[in-house]
Amino acid sequence: MTLSVTHTDAMAQPARGLLPLWVGAGVYALLLISGNRLLNDPDTLWQITVGQWILDHHAVPTTDVYSFTMRGAPWISTQWLAQVAYAEAYAAAGWTGPVVLAASAIALAFALFARFLNRHLRESTTLVFVVAALLLTLPHLLARPHVLAFPLLVAWIAGLVEAADRGRAPPFSLVLLIALWANLHGGFVFGLMFIAPAALDAVVNAEPAVRRPLALRWAAFAALALLASCVTPYGWNALLASQKILSLGAALPLIVEWKPADFGGLGPFEICLLLAIGFSLLYGVRLPPIRILMLLGLLHMALAQGRAAEILALVGPLVLAAPLARQMESAANDAGSAAGTPPRRAAGIAVMLTLIAATIASATLLHFAPNTRGTPMAAVTELKKLHLTRVLNDYDFGGYLIASGVAPFIDGRTELYGEKFFVDHNAASGLMEPDNLFRLLKDYDIEATLLRTQSAATKLLDHIDGWQKIYADDIATIHVRNPAALHSVEPPVEPVRH
Repeated sequence: MTLSVTHTDAMAQPARGLLPLWVGAGVYALLLISGNRLLNDPDTLWQITVGQWILDHHAVPTTDVYSFTMRGAPWISTQWLAQVAYAEAYAAAGWTGPVVLAASAIALAFALFARFLNRHLRESTTLVFVVAALLLTLPHLLARPHVLAFPLLVAWIAGLVEAADRGRAPPFSLVLLIALWANLHGGFVFGLMFIAPAALDAVVNAEPAVRRPLALRWAAFAALALLASCVTPYGWNALLASQKILSLGAALPLIVEWKPADFGGLGPFEICLLLAIGFSLLYGVRLPPIRILMLLGLLHMALAQGRAAEILALVGPLVLAAPLARQMESAANDAGSAAGTPPRRAAGIAVMLTLIAATIASATLLHFAPNTRGTPMAAVTELKKLHLTRVLNDYDFGGYLIASGVAPFIDGRTELYGEKFFVDHNAASGLMEPDNLFRLLKDYDIEATLLRTQSAATKLLDHIDGWQKIYADDIATIHVRNPAALHSVEPPVEPVRH
């Protein structure tokens, strides 16, 4: 049983080949309408603040200048270019700027995704992959640096896979993408690592006589890509920074986006996985061994870390496209062959003008602002009146404190604080180890706490002598150190009488 279709002449159907345009426009419109969802992560606040610092100082940070616990410690920002872009967007249009910037990058990534898939697969099949990818990436679609790198991820992987499909080495011009990627987000390391399986796939499937020269060309490309990835203000240290994140050990599972996949409830990941397994069993899909290894590797990453689901969603279909087309489709879709014809150019221009008009209108019709869960505005206003410098804060409040000019105890730069510091703070705020809370309060000479109102540590401090609650709302509570604050009298010890 097959899913073959007959493709008509592209010139006879002027509207044909516009699927990537409609996909990009649709994704952009969807994200713009739900723009506040892109601002759900408090890390966006400190990303913009760092970007503004870079613009103001005409330099990139090499040490921490924000926290009071790690001030002066070595720290680099491998996302500096994305942070500058977000800072410029925010300065130009307030919160509408980062929303539009992030939505544009995500829409471009999905348009490229559809374009590369549509070269091999019919449009209905491409749309299935697009919808699945959107569902899997949705939890991590946030106004943060990683989404600005999505178009580069898609273009880079597609370039490597297409070279392998044709039995060639990638063009050396492709390394320009990895150089830009290395300045936008640390995920470029995955791009470098993907060269190896793509090269192996190309060499194994090549004729024996050309394997050696082909392997040498791939090796030369890999070496050039590695050098290009070092073209950053930090040089080769950008590569080492990614290693610091991966070496956080016990801290990673405590961060939501780094947690393993959870199948406790039926979610998009499980649904897509089950449908893929069912489809493969029903139609007897067979793939080359190297492509199977690629998919298994991507699946392992997605199961081990929640944030890797987006990599599986955007990279997996690109790996599948050509082999699936050879087995399931009757003919290659040459929709891109006439992409420059006048009807398509006119449609593209019309869609772009419509989206620009919609974006301008959204600035007046829609109100964008970060999620209040990570922005304790009223509490920080009260806290700043106290002029205190040593405040133990909730992890999610760190970004807002940086943006507000208050030195945090901890924030989203987990690689700066390290595994032990992060784990100790998590155990203290959640009272998994109550002694940790008292140790941190003492060792860091904490003057006040700014914690979630419903956290276990907040409830405990309500009853601890020497700590006085001075402010509380639905989001955050402030306790200050006050030796005169007494909440209870120790009960006398009386022996039990039989």
